[in-house]
Amino acid sequence: MAKARKKPAVSVPNTSSVSSLIEQMIADLGDWRGEVVAEIRRIVHEVDPDVVEEWKWKGTPVWSNNGMYAHVNGFKKYVKLTFLHGAQLKDPKKLFNAGLSGNKWRAIDIHEGDTLNRSALKALLREAIAYNKSHNVPKSKGSTGIKRSKTTARKEVKLLSGGNPQIPKGDGDGPVQDYIAAMPGWKSAAGKKLDRLIVKTVPGVKKAVRWNSPFYEVDDQGYFISFYCYTKYIKITFLKGAHLDPKPPVGSKDPDARYFHIYEAQDYDKKQLADWIRQAAALPGWKPGK
Repeated sequence: MAKARKKPAVSVPNTSSVSSLIEQMIADLGDWRGEVVAEIRRIVHEVDPDVVEEWKWKGTPVWSNNGMYAHVNGFKKYVKLTFLHGAQLKDPKKLFNAGLSGNKWRAIDIHEGDTLNRSALKALLREAIAYNKSHNVPKSKGSTGIKRSKTTARKEVKLLSGGNPQIPKGDGDGPVQDYIAAMPGWKSAAGKKLDRLIVKTVPGVKKAVRWNSPFYEVDDQGYFISFYCYTKYIKITFLKGAHLDPKPPVGSKDPDARYFHIYEAQDYDKKQLADWIRQAAALPGWKPGK
């Protein structure tokens, strides 16, 4: 793509705390990523004057109209614009370039120098809004007022054997946060702490849900960690755990993998867990079928 000329960040007038958080995020990104997020936000407001802005998952601007339809994240090397029902949308200009194998989410990864196809993006946003209106997508309740209770959230997600949430395959932070919100009992809080630790330890980490589990990878090098709910514990899988020093304590039939279990009220060594995460992220990860 041709190099885009840098434009000043554009903020949408709004006195709400959510608007302030989004504007602060744009300012914190600072460079071309902030400019891209600001431009996307301006286009959203231009297309959808009735848009509801929300702030979810401790740092993600979300846009809703009869339910959530898109959210944006700024990563180290790119900006990701995710459409929550992207798999059901027409994309004649082929804007979607991430999450193409999922059955729900689709995303546009924008790198420095990429030029936004504004007219195609507007058409995609209008289609996403129309999809929500015609399919009665449940309205989001969160940053703008009423937050869904964990009990309500769990009723919307089937729990498999051992209490593991059944979450559709998808790329990005959204599906992972859906999984964590549906983790039963104490496990949801533990899942949030684990997710925050991974993000803090590995800046720019990519997330996905596969096989009803959150998976994490770095720069498409393959997954290095995942976790799964069992009745009495959360099983953390280091996909190349046998190569860590020291090795995580629980062995696996897979000679490369090792496990670490988190139990309720367990006072585990967080520094050691962070060190394992750091080591694992530095290794070539596991890719399905390999």
